[in-house]
Amino acid sequence: MRPVPEQPAPGQESVWDYPRPPRVEESAEVVEVRLGGVVVARTALSWRVLETSHPPTYYLPRGAFAPGSLRAASGHSVCEWKGRADYLDVLGGDAVAARAAWTYPRPTAAFAVLADAVALYPGLMDSCTVDGERVQPQPGGFYGGWVTSRVVGPFKGGPGSLGW
Repeated sequence: MRPVPEQPAPGQESVWDYPRPPRVEESAEVVEVRLGGVVVARTALSWRVLETSHPPTYYLPRGAFAPGSLRAASGHSVCEWKGRADYLDVLGGDAVAARAAWTYPRPTAAFAVLADAVALYPGLMDSCTVDGERVQPQPGGFYGGWVTSRVVGPFKGGPGSLGW
């Protein structure tokens, strides 16, 4: 059963207005990621991937990450839209978040701007913020969406949403 989309207030977006296949858009929001008590990434240039029923997934330039904060991890996955993803461990302070980030070294043409950009699971970090607002992770742990007050759902990922 398709859920009933929440009505966005002024300044908000409904994830039910996002397209499928997804689109990518540049963002000038200030994104900061903390792990192990330290800032592991900070940037005012990122890309949001917007897909129906999902909160945005933020992709940060690899150069936004502190030296030594990313390490290649085993395994990969395939996205029908973006191509093959390689996984990364995120290191900060004394913490290691295993396979908490991913990158598309050779994305499909529609997502070429994401080549070597890095996305991560916000729920595996100490915190992620967008323009100073603390992000909540997309429900369910499988997807990497970033929930802020800017977006309304309901969001895919929680119980009962598999068929959406």
